[in-house]
Amino acid sequence: MAEKPSEKSPEEPEGSGKSGQSGQSGESIPDDVWAQFVQDSERDIRTSEAPKEPSARARMVTERLRQQEARGELPPGWRTGPAWQEMNGRAARRRKVWTILGVVLAIVVAVVAMKPSLLPGDPFGTVTDTDGGTQSANPLPDETGTPTNAPSDAPGTPTLDKPFAGSPAVRYADGAAGIVLPEAKPVGAFGKDQVAKALAQTKSLLVDANLDRKTLLGGTPETTLDKILDPKQPGMIDDARSWLRKPGKDSDPLWLFSRFDPDEVRLVGDVVKTRGRTTFKAGRDGGVAIHADYTFVYPLAQADPDSTEVSRTIVRRVLDLELLNPAKYEVTPGRLSVNRHDQDLANSACDIYDGFLHPQFDSAEPTGAPPSGPTTDPYDRSRDIGKSGTEECGTVSRT
Repeated sequence: MAEKPSEKSPEEPEGSGKSGQSGQSGESIPDDVWAQFVQDSERDIRTSEAPKEPSARARMVTERLRQQEARGELPPGWRTGPAWQEMNGRAARRRKVWTILGVVLAIVVAVVAMKPSLLPGDPFGTVTDTDGGTQSANPLPDETGTPTNAPSDAPGTPTLDKPFAGSPAVRYADGAAGIVLPEAKPVGAFGKDQVAKALAQTKSLLVDANLDRKTLLGGTPETTLDKILDPKQPGMIDDARSWLRKPGKDSDPLWLFSRFDPDEVRLVGDVVKTRGRTTFKAGRDGGVAIHADYTFVYPLAQADPDSTEVSRTIVRRVLDLELLNPAKYEVTPGRLSVNRHDQDLANSACDIYDGFLHPQFDSAEPTGAPPSGPTTDPYDRSRDIGKSGTEECGTVSRT
């Protein structure tokens, strides 16, 4: 039976606060409250169940578990995965990671939306050209075979800042970068290195004759005449120099070289667009036959420095060159011979044979004879210009 606490002794200091006493009052517990507490406690003790002895089955299970534990065997748990709290923690971490990734993705999408050219390959078709303008399409891959049709139209109007706008040439390579040579290999009497040198000479000729600024402004392409073409080829170099000195209908340097009169026009920017391909195969008697087919697009303005109108002249050239076998022919080793030279000159005045290309501008009166030939697309590289069967000066469908 619980013992009733004694009343506070007169010797104890007031407010000592023993168990069962109020911390704020020095009075003892009332008799009726204490009596009720004792009565309730005795009732709880009488009604509580005494501990029961484990059943026989419980003792058997306990003994089996004890023996398994002694042997190091543990019963399989009903939940073999990670604790639920741990799993929830991982889920929270996953949600946190996905939240961070979502923020990063949103930033990337926003940046790409403002500047799509940051994506590899520029899938949205907006890249910056060399003149600082925006092109409408990706650069074309290298030409590896004969095209089957003409390129599609391009939007835009040419300006001094974007001279190739509105032309398929906006997707062409810049200058000499568009002259991509095939991998050399031994052919006939020549080894790989000799073939590689002949291919490099072909590129140098194309650059010197069609891209070199000195040549374009009326100069003489000395590299071609002094270092590449074979002086032993009858009449070739002598004829070419004669055409340059005294051009005419039957002696036109435009058959081999692209030239403009600097008193009439000026080149716009530093870029000439180039598109084409070079191939080679076994030639005559152990020689190497090289075929070059290229289109050059020249942006031009009138010589007047205040003129802002831009026009384009398109020149396509097809050359068949040959590295002849010195054991079979009287040639200069390491020099090239010309077997064929065809050209298609688009947007140049008809029947003017002064050795220069003369582009037409919308703001200027037409020069030369009226076109009398068929209308052709100068960007259509699927047609063979060497088999046109006509020398008439025709009309171009676009420039």
